[in-house]
Amino acid sequence: MWVWKWAQAGAALTLGTLGLAGVAHADALTDIKSRGTLVCGTQNASEPYAFPDAATRQIVGFDVDVCSALAKGLGVKLEHRALSTDARIPELKTHRVDVLAAAVAWMPARAAQVDFSNQYFVAPIRVLVRADSPIQTLDQLANKKIAASEGSSSAAVSVTRLPDSRLLTFHDISSAYLALQQGKVDGLVAGQLVLARFANEAAQKGGQQYRLLTAPVYEERWGVVMNKNEPALMAAVNKVLADYDQSSGLQTSFDKWLGAKSIYKFSRDYKVEPIKPQ
Repeated sequence: MWVWKWAQAGAALTLGTLGLAGVAHADALTDIKSRGTLVCGTQNASEPYAFPDAATRQIVGFDVDVCSALAKGLGVKLEHRALSTDARIPELKTHRVDVLAAAVAWMPARAAQVDFSNQYFVAPIRVLVRADSPIQTLDQLANKKIAASEGSSSAAVSVTRLPDSRLLTFHDISSAYLALQQGKVDGLVAGQLVLARFANEAAQKGGQQYRLLTAPVYEERWGVVMNKNEPALMAAVNKVLADYDQSSGLQTSFDKWLGAKSIYKFSRDYKVEPIKPQ
């Protein structure tokens, strides 16, 4: 009899322990609130989204501001964690970070692994041409040579969005830009930010100048990324993002890092809203 009772008690203890473990990880928002800290991951060297400030050596940037807004909105402290590009999703899935505000664009393959909040940033993929080029629109790239970095999202979308162009891929973005400089291609397809840097640097040096075509080839939509099946955390994050936007906090950060007060002078024409697959 006593053997059976001990076995019964052990089974109850095991089930209870498993139950407690399930509760501990069943609701990420409760864990964050109980801990009093939000662990938010960003990229470790992606200016102006998350990069080390030369003076303070602290990681600063647009995505870091989003992390700060999330922690403040949830009423907890922020523990910021800088991650390599490849480590972003693995660190989230192993619960070393609670959320990512790490330049993670929505893609079907990613959406199958993790959940995305409402968008807080839209990153256009555009085309850079020489300033003296007659090309003014995307349609005029038909039968023209365009360059992109091999394996990049820019190369992938060029195949579907610019099917009449002749795509040449290069080992990296610098090599693709060199092809444009040397006149081997008529346009360079990449993220708006890197193209603006190329154009700005060329303007400072003099010589051949460049300009961006107005219409984007594609728009990458970034959301705060979290593990799947966390409805409470998702609702809380979306509310914080909405409040961040309505309070002008998002616009202030955008202007500082990407807009009127930055070297890029980009304008913001997107809203915080659910990500709609294109």
